[in-house]
Amino acid sequence: MTRDDILDAATQIFSQKGFHAASMQDIAQAVNLQKASLYHHVTSKQEILVTILDRALDLLIEQMESVLEKPLPTDEKLRQAIIAYLSGLGSHRDLAAVLLLEHRSLEPEFAARHVPRRDRFEHLWRELIRQGQREGIFECPDVGLATRALMGVMNWSITWYRPEGALPIDEIAAQFADLFLNGLRTR
Repeated sequence: MTRDDILDAATQIFSQKGFHAASMQDIAQAVNLQKASLYHHVTSKQEILVTILDRALDLLIEQMESVLEKPLPTDEKLRQAIIAYLSGLGSHRDLAAVLLLEHRSLEPEFAARHVPRRDRFEHLWRELIRQGQREGIFECPDVGLATRALMGVMNWSITWYRPEGALPIDEIAAQFADLFLNGLRTR
C-alpha cells in the first residue's frame, strides 16, 4: 500500500460521492486498510484533497507548458492547448471532477496552499491570449474575461461529456478551438 494508492482511491471516491459525503472509512476500505492505519499515510481528508488538487494542476501545468514550448504560431498553440486540456480532462475524468468540483471544499489554510497553483495555470492561458494580442492575431478587450470564458466552456464539459457519446473528446476539443478562434459568424 502506497500513498499514491490512497490518493488514487480517494480521487475515485471524491469523484463519485463528493468530498463531503466521502469518509476516511470509505478511503481506508478502498485500499484494504483499517481507518487508523490510513492515518500513518495521511493526516486528514483535507490533506488528501489538496494533494489531489495539486497533483491535477501539476499535470495540467506540465501539459500546458509542453504546448507553449512548441515553435508554433500562437493561434495553433491555443488550439493545441485546448485539445491537450480537454484530452487530459477526458482521460482523467475522476481527477478532473475533483479538481473542478471539489476545490471549494478546501479549508482556508489548504486553499491558501492550492490557489497559487490554480492561478499559475490560469496565468499560462492569459499569457497565451496576451501573446496573440501583441501579435495582432487575437482581439479581445478583456484578456481575463476571455480566459475565464474559455476555461468555463472547457471545464463545464466534464458535466456532460461521456466517452461513449457521439463525439470523441479530441473532436469536441477541435470544435471548441474552432468556435473560440473563429466565432459563430460566417466570414
